[in-house]
Amino acid sequence: MSDQPASMTTRQEKWFASILESMERETGKTLEEWVAIARTCPETRPGARKAWFKAHHGIGTNRASIILGKAFPETAHWAEPDNLRDALWADPASRAILEAVEAAVAGLPDLVTAQRKGFTAFSREFQFASVRPTKAGGARLGLAVEPDADPRLQPPKNEGWSERLKSVLPLASPADVDEDVKALLQQAWARS
Repeated sequence: MSDQPASMTTRQEKWFASILESMERETGKTLEEWVAIARTCPETRPGARKAWFKAHHGIGTNRASIILGKAFPETAHWAEPDNLRDALWADPASRAILEAVEAAVAGLPDLVTAQRKGFTAFSREFQFASVRPTKAGGARLGLAVEPDADPRLQPPKNEGWSERLKSVLPLASPADVDEDVKALLQQAWARS
C-alpha cells in the first residue's frame, strides 16, 4: 500500500503530504514509530482504534486514520475502493442510478471520483457532488448548489459528506438523471 489514498484532488494530495511532513515535528514521533504503536492497540474495529489513539496518545482523527491505514492496510477505506463500491452499491437499482450519475459527469475536465464508505464523491478542486444509495433502491445526490437552484432540491439532513454540498436531490431511477440534473452537476462542477 502506498502512503496516500488514490483518487484525491491536487488540494487533497497537498493536505495529505502536509500531514505526513509535519507528523514528526508536531508529535515527536515518525510515521513508522506511530505505526509500531498502532500495532499494539487492543481494539479491532477502525473507529475504536481511532478513539484509542485519541484517548491514549492525543492523536486526532486525520493523523490516526493515516497511521492506522499504514498499520492495518486491510481496514483502510482507500485500500480497496472497488470492494467499498461493490458493498455500498450492491442493490442493482441503486447501482444503476450511480452509473447514470457517473455517465453524466464523465466528460467533465479534471474530474476526480473517490469511493468512500458511505458514498461516492465527485471533485475537481473541491467536492461538487456525492451520491449515496437509499434503502428503498434509490439514491440521494448531494450537490454544491443552493436548494433554490431547482424546485426538486432539498436542504441536506445529516448526509455525512462535504459541507460544501448545499442541496440534495432524491433519485428514484436512472431516468431521474435528466438534462436538468446534468445541468445542475455542471453548475456544481463549475463552482469547484
